[in-house]
Amino acid sequence: MTAPRTGHFAAGGVGLIGVPTDIGAGTLGSRMGPEALRVAGIAEALQALGVQVRDRGNLQGPANPWLAAVNGFRHLPEVALWNRLLHDAMHAELQAGRLPIMLGGDHCLGIGSISAVARHCRATGQRLRVLWFDAHADFNTATLTPSGNIHGMPVACLCGQGPEALTGLADRVPAIDPADIRQIGIRSVDAGEKRLVHDMGIEVFDMRCIDEWGMRHVMERALDGVDANTHLHVSLDVDFLDPDIAPGVGTTVRGGPTYREAQLCMEMIADTGRLGSLDVVELNPALDLRNQTAELAVDLIESLFGKSTLMRPADG
Repeated sequence: MTAPRTGHFAAGGVGLIGVPTDIGAGTLGSRMGPEALRVAGIAEALQALGVQVRDRGNLQGPANPWLAAVNGFRHLPEVALWNRLLHDAMHAELQAGRLPIMLGGDHCLGIGSISAVARHCRATGQRLRVLWFDAHADFNTATLTPSGNIHGMPVACLCGQGPEALTGLADRVPAIDPADIRQIGIRSVDAGEKRLVHDMGIEVFDMRCIDEWGMRHVMERALDGVDANTHLHVSLDVDFLDPDIAPGVGTTVRGGPTYREAQLCMEMIADTGRLGSLDVVELNPALDLRNQTAELAVDLIESLFGKSTLMRPADG
């Protein structure tokens, strides 16, 4: 059995938090993501790796009213409530010494999740590093987005660009420093959004970087500076993956990473031993084929927790 390499949270195990909502998305269905991940065996897979798992069930929040945008935001009150609930649940797991895994749900939930992690890091004196695996930069604002869907805005909100109901969830605004985030796999960015990302100084490893440098070099750059005092948060939007292997998402973008490239990402993160929290979002079972995207997500999560294809001895 492969020993889990989950750093300082290994002793406390993990807590699964289901967040069944598509409140921030433009396509219905990601509300079913938590159950699809459970059916795909996420708890059993982690337990087989020697990880203690506590499934905290699903949070209960408002239904999706499916309304048009108001002042540039769709469903802002509902999105804010879901994220407050998630912030509190994530923070409670971290305070209890467990590694929280958020089972989404759409990516607007990254606001509450990462706000909680950032608050915890400030309280414990740890440095935060967020690895944002996504096809999209998610740095839209009310004035830039044509849809008002808040799942396209979480990074902007975390960096203080958005309504107070979303930027003020943690103990400070902005919740994170833009220098703390690395975006990987990006390949669909609006023109105005691109300018904001550059202005904020976010480090982005888009698909051209991956094509030119290779995934190993990209991950070495993304993990540069991670040390024993670093809390690594992984926010995995399954549309990061190429839709040929992960069709069960509402916002597919061709030309994403392959299965092996994605596995390498997760294995290199596991090698650091600093994984402290995880989001799995935008899984849409209504668009999937025989739950294959959920099963792939569980496969990647196993690699994050130490399951490796390496046939040679690990260094050290």
